[in-house]
Amino acid sequence: MKCVCLLWGCLLFSTGSVVPVCVGEMFTSLLNVRQAISVERKLIDELKAYIDHEWDRLEDIKRFYSKVSHLHSDTYRGSPNAMANPLVAFTLIKRLHSEWLNVVYSHEASENAQALRSSYEEEEANLPKLEDLRGAARGLMRLQDVYALHVASLASGRFRRVADGKLVDVYKPSVSVSLSGDDCFLVGKVAYEQEDYYHSVPWLEESVQLFRGSGGEWSPENEGTLEDALDHLAFSHFKTGNISHALCLSQELLHHDPMNGRVLENVEKYERLLTARPPASLRDPGLTRPTSKYLRTRDAYERLCQTRSSQNRRLFCDYFTNGSPALTLMPVRREVLSLQPYVVRYHNFITDTESDDIKTLAKQGLRRSVVAAGEKQATVDYRISKSAWLKDTAHSMVGKLDRRISALTGLNVTHPFGEHLQVVNYGIGGHYEPHFDHATSPSSPVFRLNTGNRVATFMIYLSSVEAGGATAFIYADFSVPVMKNSAIFWWNLHRSGAGDDDTLHAGCPVLIGDKWVANKWIHEHGQEFRHACSLNPEE
Repeated sequence: MKCVCLLWGCLLFSTGSVVPVCVGEMFTSLLNVRQAISVERKLIDELKAYIDHEWDRLEDIKRFYSKVSHLHSDTYRGSPNAMANPLVAFTLIKRLHSEWLNVVYSHEASENAQALRSSYEEEEANLPKLEDLRGAARGLMRLQDVYALHVASLASGRFRRVADGKLVDVYKPSVSVSLSGDDCFLVGKVAYEQEDYYHSVPWLEESVQLFRGSGGEWSPENEGTLEDALDHLAFSHFKTGNISHALCLSQELLHHDPMNGRVLENVEKYERLLTARPPASLRDPGLTRPTSKYLRTRDAYERLCQTRSSQNRRLFCDYFTNGSPALTLMPVRREVLSLQPYVVRYHNFITDTESDDIKTLAKQGLRRSVVAAGEKQATVDYRISKSAWLKDTAHSMVGKLDRRISALTGLNVTHPFGEHLQVVNYGIGGHYEPHFDHATSPSSPVFRLNTGNRVATFMIYLSSVEAGGATAFIYADFSVPVMKNSAIFWWNLHRSGAGDDDTLHAGCPVLIGDKWVANKWIHEHGQEFRHACSLNPEE
């Protein structure tokens, strides 16, 4: 098997119908995150068994304590001649020689703990890895950026942004949870370890506030403490040039850990810096968002992602048959969204049952989506999802969809003139930053099929989402919201064969929901009598 994947998409060269089962990288697919629920349910059952065993053990210890206390309060204290009775004397010697020994050195507690650890270790392969924790944290930071979310509101379980100086709801989820001081600390720590102080500061500030609100009490499940959050936040402020805040937080940290030599040295350093600087330079410099090396159209991309509609660009709607006999009795509702580039939405293209069947077929083949890195493939933060490929022989449903796509577009979509159906499931804050579907380099692996470039894209929405996840066309300046069972179609190339720059598009981060799509990429060859070429570069 050989799979070649680039920023503009993927090609599959395989003898099987789907790629092998993908394990790991849980954060890149919400399907895998959902599967983790059953793992935690097992752990809950094991923890309950541990608690029950420990309860029984402690009840035995309490019974022994009660028995011995009763002897001392009644038998021994009540009768000075109690030891004259050889039975009483014998039981005292026995208790001190063996019963206390058995209680104090009992292995029952360690056996109970070991049983719990063994159960945990049995599930360890199915548990999230450190990469998953970091990926989930980066997903939250991505949502914070793209949707301009207020961190303190996020920590309280609300999706809000500041508009005109006031907090306004971006979306009210049907189910939510609030974050703990330790939760916020871990998000901030991920940013801190990447030297991303723009994100570490607000998350660590929220962590400090939440730890302070709880009195700084530590819970056994926590990784961080108030002292840890203060330490990381102080240095983050120092790195952003806010020396006075760094000093104040370091002094607070010394109240909790007065003998910390490193912090004492930092306090002296910050005091020297503040003394040496002129007053004008002591103002809070504020936080500057780092630039993106990959995303040069960030402002337009984020503005379009924040737009809930398609910018009122709907031109017209009709019932469409494309002159196909297969659609004469059952025309499809077509909504023309844009003429340049030409983008249309076909409503109710598939049924709920068909969507579910496609997702079921793809689940076992999902693996991390990749992009090109020279001649190799790489996983990147600007594409967070998992993908699987389905041949038309995988199930009759796939071939049926191919015929339906061909009837609507008038194009030849059979392999190799059309690539196999790619099914994608997005992860936590899952997205795909602006990219082209067509190849932009003559050395691109897309040409290995020997059927030319990708002339068109047919994308099917297999699920709905509560918020986010729109398809944003950057240069064309409009976005298409997710609508389950609908499909959108656009031409990637001009009739001359040149790429259409206006098709630069992105999958916006999923704010709330489980987004699934299916992509059908159609190539130039095989369309000679279906989609005529032209020398006019504008066509």
